[in-house]
Amino acid sequence: MAVKIRLQRIGTKKRAFYRVVAIDSRRQRDGGVIEQIGIYQPIVSGEQFVVDEAKLADWIKKGAQPVHTVISLLRQKGIWNKLKAAK
Repeated sequence: MAVKIRLQRIGTKKRAFYRVVAIDSRRQRDGGVIEQIGIYQPIVSGEQFVVDEAKLADWIKKGAQPVHTVISLLRQKGIWNKLKAAK
């Protein structure tokens, strides 16, 4: 099973926010989730991207591949460099 770490859209029309989830790559965007790792709220001010770094590192060690959008959010937060250094 190929696992991806990607965003799952939730919220209402024009007030979207996202969950960062580990999900089977063959599932739909809003399909069954294996585990929720964090949240991304582009509309709110303040802390927009919150992720559990331990869960994220665990999934990456298991072979899960983050999508480009999640990688860019992790780079903005400074987490991606820490994960690459830990490998």
